[in-house]
Amino acid sequence: MERPPQSLFDHSWESKPQGSTPLAARMRPSTLAEVVGQEHVVGDGTVLRRALAADKPPSRILWGPPGCGKTTLARLIAGETQCYFEPVSAVTAGVADLRRVVGEARDRLRQTGLRTILFIDEIHRFNKSQQDAVLPHVEDGTVVLIGATTENPSFEVIGPLLSRSRVYALKPLTAEQMAGIVQRALADTDRGLGGLNATIDDDALAYLVEYSGGDARSALNTLDLAVAATLPEAGVRRVTLATLEDAVQHRAYTYDRAGESHYDTISAFIKSIRGSDPDAALYWLARMIEAGEDPLFIVRRLVISAGEDVGLADPQALSVAVACQQAVHFIGMPEGFIPMAECTVYLATAPKSNASYAAYHRAVEDVRKHGSLPVPLHLRNAVTGLMRGMGYGQGYQYAHDHPDHYVEQEFRPPALQGNSYYQPGSLGYEERIQAWMERLRDRSAEPS
Repeated sequence: MERPPQSLFDHSWESKPQGSTPLAARMRPSTLAEVVGQEHVVGDGTVLRRALAADKPPSRILWGPPGCGKTTLARLIAGETQCYFEPVSAVTAGVADLRRVVGEARDRLRQTGLRTILFIDEIHRFNKSQQDAVLPHVEDGTVVLIGATTENPSFEVIGPLLSRSRVYALKPLTAEQMAGIVQRALADTDRGLGGLNATIDDDALAYLVEYSGGDARSALNTLDLAVAATLPEAGVRRVTLATLEDAVQHRAYTYDRAGESHYDTISAFIKSIRGSDPDAALYWLARMIEAGEDPLFIVRRLVISAGEDVGLADPQALSVAVACQQAVHFIGMPEGFIPMAECTVYLATAPKSNASYAAYHRAVEDVRKHGSLPVPLHLRNAVTGLMRGMGYGQGYQYAHDHPDHYVEQEFRPPALQGNSYYQPGSLGYEERIQAWMERLRDRSAEPS
């Protein structure tokens, strides 16, 4: 079979004036050799390279941050094999669109033997029924699926599709790789900005790379805007830091309130508090607030952390966290960051104990192991004469009638006697709890 003509693939930018096509689209790699980064996926000897050499493109899920090359890689896979490339955006396509594409792919395969790569961009935006609509056609070979997603496919792609696809985790581009991409675009006279004789100052380049956060598409399109806004002097367009700052105006933070970044960032926040690092905790707090995270989501996590991570080492922590929740709910944003920052620092610098948290889980283990053990008779209320006659409440000793308001008696079912759940730590207030419990144990050991 002859190789499919290049017209099957999307090179529409080549027929447009360069000024009407974004620089990122013009600089898109046209061969695997031009791909920057992702050597673990496209490098010599990788599974993908061997599959492409054998003209056997398997279904793939490409998972990675924006601008790391997911769409580019999907197009290159189609270009390296005898396959028709059919792109679909999960943002705009529905089940009817998928059925049309699959029908055309089936006809194409039957009439010409040409396979179809169905590329679903942002596949995580497809719901279960839409993903289910693709599944049988991937199974029977009508289409080869390549999905692109910025979200963890373990959460966003249905299990049957995942089991029939190999997941490639693409990495963010490094600062060095990003700088190389920018310099290549400035030098390229065919697709890039080489014809404009543009340069970029070192501090401006560093700022652009840092601002873009590993997103090559963002970096190139920002560069395109900055060069266009720079007037030539002595025939040279010199992009300065001031020009770039003006072009950027405001950073678009990589954060999805409904996706994995949402959970990764709150995880880093809570772990920084647990690790007693107030600076790191404040950083992650600022990241969430600046990205527009729901402040009540943040304070709910603070309340949980106060109970789980600080616990009885500082009983006041829970009061501070609940007060923070009330304050944020009362005053709203943007001033709500003030009590959140105070609470974050308080929890991060407080002594830590998960003793009560761990104690509960030990108790749960006994509940699940032994089931619903009956309440001992001496702990039951004898509300009626019948209950008193059955022994309810007999032998119960009222703690307030004894020294230290404590009396040695068993408060659990006999099967659980001797099991220890709460083991106080040695930090903060729990040191006092430990001393008090030891005092009570010593009293219990005294002969009566």
